Amino acid sequence: MTNSTDLIASFQRAGQGQVFAFYDQLGADERARLLAEAAEIDLAEVEQLYRTLVADKGAAGLDLAGLAPAPYEKRPEHGGDSAAWTRAKAAGEAALRAGRVAAFTVAGGQGTRLGYDGPKGTFPITPIHAKPLFQVFAEKIQAAGVRYGKPLHWFIMTSHANHVATEEFFAAHQFFGLEAARVHFFRQGRMPAVDFAGRILLEGKAAIALSPDGHGGSLRALERSGALDLMQREGIDTLSYFQVDNPLVRCIDPAFIGWHVLRQSEMSSKLVLKAYAEEKVGHFCVQHGRTLVIEYSDLPMDLQRQQEPDGTLRYRGGSIAVHILDRDFVRRMARAAEAGGAAALPFHRADKKIPTVDAAGTEVKPAKANGVKFEMFVFDALPFARNPVLIETLRQDDFSPVKNGEGLDSPQTCRDDQRRQFARWLRANGATVNVDATGLPDINVEVSPRFGYDEDSFADAWKKLSPRPVIRDGLDLV
Repeated sequence: MTNSTDLIASFQRAGQGQVFAFYDQLGADERARLLAEAAEIDLAEVEQLYRTLVADKGAAGLDLAGLAPAPYEKRPEHGGDSAAWTRAKAAGEAALRAGRVAAFTVAGGQGTRLGYDGPKGTFPITPIHAKPLFQVFAEKIQAAGVRYGKPLHWFIMTSHANHVATEEFFAAHQFFGLEAARVHFFRQGRMPAVDFAGRILLEGKAAIALSPDGHGGSLRALERSGALDLMQREGIDTLSYFQVDNPLVRCIDPAFIGWHVLRQSEMSSKLVLKAYAEEKVGHFCVQHGRTLVIEYSDLPMDLQRQQEPDGTLRYRGGSIAVHILDRDFVRRMARAAEAGGAAALPFHRADKKIPTVDAAGTEVKPAKANGVKFEMFVFDALPFARNPVLIETLRQDDFSPVKNGEGLDSPQTCRDDQRRQFARWLRANGATVNVDATGLPDINVEVSPRFGYDEDSFADAWKKLSPRPVIRDGLDLV
């Protein structure tokens, strides 16, 4: 463990001595907390980020030279090669039966925007039973393990804010039927906020203003936590990445896994066709031979509105934060980040109003941005990946996030989309279900992932039912 005197001296040498300005006023526990937080910080990295992202205003604008829409594998419904999709699915199923695949959920968020006090993964979301998000994923992962004869490991990245509460939640629910030894929690990394002069800000006399380092930090966290070593020991080389706020996601999708495996890809991503030009999703693009994602806020609106001769959007591939990652690629990117090499994920700056204390130790709640937070985005790994693959998915099958308390991407829209999915599965298997023009059934219905977590597993389970259940309000298939 770093000697406290040496640690404090290192901050003073770096011109960051203000971090310990109130150290002599603190009790033993407060000193220990401050020292632990300071030990998390890479001072050389902070200095480099200040020079490149703050001092020079974050460089010139985004270079759009040579930018074009990225090619992708179309769904068979949209003209894609059905035989190729069949081969991909078979390859993915073989990888699952061989135990090569694990699930990875980014779950560091709180439910604040939903008006909910607790980790977002504990938010109740299903139409009838109000199962929490974590339970939905747990049941999908368990069902996939049963289907392919190989229980899956599940890696869950928490944050410092919700790590303990998340672990306690799983323990209280007996890990939703999963083997506790196959569920692995680890914390996301943190970065200090700095003022516009590059000085690390204090949140209080005994606390540094630290914030999560973005979902791109998940790559470093996998390495630092030992998760990659565990995967290597277990023969896992393929990681299915998804975010905790999207219960519709096919978190274990054999066709997606198969495309990744057959192409010997290091990173693969799902895309949906944008619903309209201004939809706020990242855009899959190619530039100078590399695949990348351009945020909606960075792509000029005239490009977002460009159309093909047939009237479809030219930049139509939208990112939904669903990826497959190769284990050794994650390790390479994580180690590049630690070494500060050119192949590391870039940090992005975000100017924020950051509560802090002044030189006298008085709390300051700024009315305007007073500092900068730094974060990484996981999609920034795409340009570094060999043989990246993009596949189309149908929004109705894979994407209905719950982000806002009301309106778009709210609990109500998400529950309705789940009911639409369940109704589609029922109708596809011969059941009579009345739906409106949007596909929303006139009954409330819920299908447990243990009964069926995708079209195939649902169809198999439905065929085995004798007699078949009555289609009625409150239908619950478990």
